[in-house]
Amino acid sequence: MLAGMTTSKDTILVLGLGNVLLTDEAAGVRVAEHLAASPEAGALGLRALDGGTMGLTLMVEMEDADAMVVIDSAYLDAAPGTIALFEGAEMDRFLRTRGRNPHDIGLDDVMDGLRLRGAVPPQRALVGIQPADLTVGETMTPAVAAAVPVAAERVLELVRRWRG
Repeated sequence: MLAGMTTSKDTILVLGLGNVLLTDEAAGVRVAEHLAASPEAGALGLRALDGGTMGLTLMVEMEDADAMVVIDSAYLDAAPGTIALFEGAEMDRFLRTRGRNPHDIGLDDVMDGLRLRGAVPPQRALVGIQPADLTVGETMTPAVAAAVPVAAERVLELVRRWRG
């Protein structure tokens, strides 16, 4: 989002990505679940979805969004549980330069599909959480689990700002 822009759209898509069977890869999904249970998220008009391990089928949800926040585990070259926010063009640059994770189709590929269709939400952001472990397991590491409510609050702060 450009500085100073706000949105009055009724719903903002919040998409949590990740594989819940790979320890810290579940971070994005867990943040979306946390937000879905938040009364403030409903009041702010957030539509929190579990995007799972991604895929081109998510383009439909993303294409219909007027504004969008994606949460995913991301290599940030930082301590486990570190949270980074990338908005608009910063999100696009980060997606172009980051390494691939276990997703078969990367978020950058889906964003390219949206670009081809002229459907990239002008207000968009990525919240990345640095994983510690991506091995098979259903329990996140303590540092990443502790980052879930913090990342959810960062999403709420962002949306409050977008709402003006």
